[in-house]
Amino acid sequence: MLLPIFIYGMPVLRQNTKDIASDYPNLKELISNMFETMVHADGVGLAAPQIGLPIRLAVITLDPFSDDYPEYKDFNKAYINPHILEFGDKEVSMEEGCLSLPGIHESVKRSDKIRVKYMDENFEEHEEFVEGYLARVMQHEFDHLDGKLFIDHISAFRKQMVNGKLNVMLKGKVRGSYKMKQVK
Repeated sequence: MLLPIFIYGMPVLRQNTKDIASDYPNLKELISNMFETMVHADGVGLAAPQIGLPIRLAVITLDPFSDDYPEYKDFNKAYINPHILEFGDKEVSMEEGCLSLPGIHESVKRSDKIRVKYMDENFEEHEEFVEGYLARVMQHEFDHLDGKLFIDHISAFRKQMVNGKLNVMLKGKVRGSYKMKQVK
């Protein structure tokens, strides 16, 4: 089932989220719906606050990049209660966008490596080092779980440059190719 994606200005996007337990209601269905929603909106990641839930859950697909990066073939993962434990020393700039900030793309510096801890869909705990594009996507999605958006990582000057688009979002006047929930 396609879920509406919450757009900039919705309070849940700025909330800190809570860890969930294995008995969270309809978790498998929620994860499936999040994947369906993300893929339909042409995203590579979706965090629970983006669908209105203040819980520590995110889904990521890198399969769309598998033509250029065969290691990402069929890469579709859910991350339950994820936390970044450590950041690498080197930062890399790359353009980012966000389903909750349609039409905005900015260059963002992020660590090239991270150490993360999370649970998979079976509530098995994992701790691993991640690098490259997956590390970037994880940082972006896990920021959502801490009430942060990628625009929080850009300079004041760049933020001023996108301010007009942000104000349009705050007025609830965004149109897109996927279901949205906006401030009214």
